[in-house]
Amino acid sequence: MTHEMHHAELIDGLLAGARVPLARAISWVENEHPDAAAILDTCFARSGRALRIGITGPPGAGKSTLVTKLALEYRRRGETVAIVAVDPTSPFSGGALLGDRVRMLELSGDPGVFIRSMATRGSLGGLAVHTAQVCDVFDAAGYSRILIETVGVGQSELEVAQTADTTAVVLVPESGDAVQAMKAGLMEIADVFVINKSDREGAERAVHAIRSALELRAKLSEWRIPVEQTVASTGRGVSTLADRFEEHLVFLGETGTLERRRRLRLAQRLEDLVRARLWARFREELAPDAWDEAVASLAARRETPHQASGRLTGGGGAKG
Repeated sequence: MTHEMHHAELIDGLLAGARVPLARAISWVENEHPDAAAILDTCFARSGRALRIGITGPPGAGKSTLVTKLALEYRRRGETVAIVAVDPTSPFSGGALLGDRVRMLELSGDPGVFIRSMATRGSLGGLAVHTAQVCDVFDAAGYSRILIETVGVGQSELEVAQTADTTAVVLVPESGDAVQAMKAGLMEIADVFVINKSDREGAERAVHAIRSALELRAKLSEWRIPVEQTVASTGRGVSTLADRFEEHLVFLGETGTLERRRRLRLAQRLEDLVRARLWARFREELAPDAWDEAVASLAARRETPHQASGRLTGGGGAKG
C-alpha cells in the first residue's frame, strides 16, 4: 500500500512541477523501474503542449553553449525550459556531461530550468523512445520548451533529433563542415541551420554553401529553411534563432505539419516498442543453444540467413 501511495505521490508531485519528484520520476523511466509504466501513461495523456527543439551537429560546434544561451533567452520570454542532453556513447546514466558543467554556472538556481543528462543504452525501444518518454515527463510537468541536445551526428543522434518538433543543425565555419553535413543526412532533418562561432573566418562561405544546397530542396517544402549565424559564447544571434523556432512552430500549426509529424513519431515509437517486446519474447522462448547453433549453421553454410530465420521464427528452435 505504501508503495502504491509512493508512486501516486510521485505523479502528483511531478504534475505540480516539484523538482524532486520530477527528478525521481525521470530516474525511474531511465532505469525501467516497475512503476515507470504508470508514470509514463499518466504523463503521455498530459503531454503534447511543449515545443520540443532538437539541437544536433558535429562535436565541437558549441551546441552546449548555444543551448545554454537559448535557455536564458526563453527564460527572458517567460517560458520554462527543460534541457535533455543525450550522449549515446557514454555508459553512465544521469551523470553530468561536459557541457552540463558549463551550463550549471549560468543556469543554476533558476527554478524555471531543469537539466537532465541521458546516456542510457539498450533500453526498451532504444534511445529515441527513451528520449521521447523523458520529454513526455517534462511536458506533463509543465515545461513549455524542451531542448534536446545530442552529442554527435551518428545514426542514434539523428533518430534522437527526430523526436523533436523542430530540429536545428549546428555547424561551424571551418571548410568542409557544410559538405560533411550534407553527407551525414542532416539536410533531410534540418528545419533550421545554425552557423555557430560565426565570428571565425569562413562563416559567410559556410552560409552560402548551405543556402546553395538548400536551393535544390526549396521546391519540396513550403518552409524555407533559414540559415542563422550565432556566436553562442557572447549570445549574438541567439534571440533571432529563438524567433525562427517560434516561426517554425506557427508554420507547423498552420499547415497541419505539427500533427502529421507527431503522428509519424508516435507510429515510429510504437513500432520500436513492439519490436523490442517481440524480440525479448522471442529470445525468452528460444531453446538455450538454438541461437548459437543457428549462427554456427550459417557460418558453416549449412543454411542461409532466410532459412535459419524462418526456422527460428516458425517455432523450429523454440521450447516446448
